[in-house]
Amino acid sequence: MDTTSVWRATAPGTAYAALQGDVATDVLVIGGGITGVTTALLLAQQGRSIVLLEAQQLGSGSTANSTGNLYVTLSDGLSTIAQRWGGDVARQVVDQRRDAIAFIEQVAGQGDSGFRRCAHLTWAIDEQQREQITREFQALSRAGAGVRLDSSVPAPLPAPLGDVLVLQDQAQFQPQAYVNHVARLAAQAGARIHEQSRVVELDHKARRVATATGSVLAEEIVLATHSPKGFHLVQVEMPVHREYGIARPLTGADPGPGTFWIRGAEGLSVRTLEAGGSRYLVCIGQEHKVGIHNAKASLMVVEAAAEKHFGPGAISHRWSAQNYRSADGLPYVGRDASGCFVATGFATDGLTWSTVCARVMAEQIMGRSPPFGELCKASRFSPVKGAKGMIEENVTTVKQLVKDYLTHRQAQHLASLAPGDSAHVEAEGETFAAYRSPDGELFAVSPVCTHLGCKVHWNSVETSWDCPCHGSRFRVDGTVIEGPAIAPLRRKHLDVGS
Repeated sequence: MDTTSVWRATAPGTAYAALQGDVATDVLVIGGGITGVTTALLLAQQGRSIVLLEAQQLGSGSTANSTGNLYVTLSDGLSTIAQRWGGDVARQVVDQRRDAIAFIEQVAGQGDSGFRRCAHLTWAIDEQQREQITREFQALSRAGAGVRLDSSVPAPLPAPLGDVLVLQDQAQFQPQAYVNHVARLAAQAGARIHEQSRVVELDHKARRVATATGSVLAEEIVLATHSPKGFHLVQVEMPVHREYGIARPLTGADPGPGTFWIRGAEGLSVRTLEAGGSRYLVCIGQEHKVGIHNAKASLMVVEAAAEKHFGPGAISHRWSAQNYRSADGLPYVGRDASGCFVATGFATDGLTWSTVCARVMAEQIMGRSPPFGELCKASRFSPVKGAKGMIEENVTTVKQLVKDYLTHRQAQHLASLAPGDSAHVEAEGETFAAYRSPDGELFAVSPVCTHLGCKVHWNSVETSWDCPCHGSRFRVDGTVIEGPAIAPLRRKHLDVGS
């Protein structure tokens, strides 16, 4: 299955050269999403020497697999922040996210990033979600957001059960086009950007990293990789989820510009996109725990919901994205115990949080102490505010370890693996995570994640091995796709006929 997002499919590509040789710099930024390129731009504009390394292409991680929506609220609701942290922090969240959207608008104005202002609508279609709308209206009003209640939504969106929460003056953009544009600005300011430069060694103490073709020695390292590379304490607190999205040509009724959150059993997020002379309907579904969900079934739920609400239509793009949710509702940003700067825990609100955190880190690296950075410091530990999230994450991790190591798992024999199938198989006295491609080529790798030793599970949509513990993902040949793992899964070349 082609899992290229509509954002990557409709934006021009990039072609920055891979790192070659050994270099030194003031600041090394690892990760070419919005967090990384924005940090690089801000620091380069301040005269710092910057090197940015991206493992694949700019935006190819979470940025270009997102919704393209920008808003001051949060997917879990601002009311959760008000409940955990109080009204003052809720107001700070709204202020920071509003300022970040204004910053994006200013930067996007210098290029073709599809930025547009629009309303953000949230409503319930079942009774269980109805009270949440009231709580959100109260929390947003107290936090100073421009919010009102309405009674209807544009056709053909499903009719609301009760009030519709309307946030005025929110925004949307084309995230891949935007990250490409910010990278160009950073390069013009002096940053050296390298794609296809995956970090294979990371020495926090020496502030040195290595790729397959070079190395970088830096005074400061920024891990703008969604989840920081290697082992970091924040990973213990963060549940990891994937959500699935589709796009299809918009041929029927057009709801017009806006971000539409449909709260109910389907949990759908809807928007439209105009690109290349075509209009698309974009639908994003619910979150699912990485490594322990049925990927194809999850995608089919989104497809069915789109057909239910908008009628039948041919799907042109299918994709998924990963998110890391903090234990207490706020992102983690700043220097952590490793000595590196990190920015993570964005949940599904990363397009706005990434800009907030990039601005915070740039300020900190320049020697300043922004108050929001102190509130969201990466070294914080909030056992009361984050207790529920931490317990849920640790229970999930322990359950997977017990399931995979302390109970018997039936492993198939290699010879029984048909083309297109995957399984944990037995061969030569060992167990492997194996996949036989449709043309018969066999890929057998160690089933043990190189991050902290959990066992990987198959993702049938992305054709990848995913770790349920901390979200590392690997290609069929064992190379790292994303997550905290640095080392690949060990590959074993076996007799195809075994």
